Amino acid sequence: QLKFWTGKFGEDYWKRNKITPEKTENGIKAYQRIFNNIKPKSILEVGSNIGIQLTILRKLLGPDVKLYAVEPNKTAFTKLTKNPKLKLIKAYNCDGYRLPFDNNSIDLVFTSGVLIHIPPQNLADITKEIVRISKRYVLCIEFFSHEPEEKAYRGHRNVFFKRDFGAFYLDHFPQLKIVDYGFLWEREFPQFMDYHWWLFEKESRA
Repeated sequence: QLKFWTGKFGEDYWKRNKITPEKTENGIKAYQRIFNNIKPKSILEVGSNIGIQLTILRKLLGPDVKLYAVEPNKTAFTKLTKNPKLKLIKAYNCDGYRLPFDNNSIDLVFTSGVLIHIPPQNLADITKEIVRISKRYVLCIEFFSHEPEEKAYRGHRNVFFKRDFGAFYLDHFPQLKIVDYGFLWEREFPQFMDYHWWLFEKESRA
């Protein structure tokens, strides 16, 4: 999986997905809905690519929120860190299985279209890291399926997995409780392609 996303396919991915004013404005509307009752002071995106989601959050939340990023693809990481508008506190060119952050160090940790590309046997490892680092909130924005399933993705197999990610988090991490969840209908939010989202809060922050 890492070779797949750090190689040619990963290069093609960021070339297809550019930051545009239309995506930013549409994304602001989506995150306004998701962040309806929360105001995190620090945010980490795991698998940030060139920073589309972080660009949206910077514009929505303003200059004071501390943004952090992790991205394994070197070219995407370079573009991410050279974007002056993001004003990242710190970014790492690494995968999500061993995140270089302390326990309970970031208010909100999230993925957007990343867990769907994690093999089922590795999903517990990366989500464990996400929960470990979160000081208060975990946000998951991914494709939904009632039952775990593998689907073809742009002609490739074993790189795209759908499931009920919300249930996975709750079943594996009893310290999480659901705050809210929703559906980003593609007709209203074209770039999110019918993603579902789940927002959790950690009950224990020790």
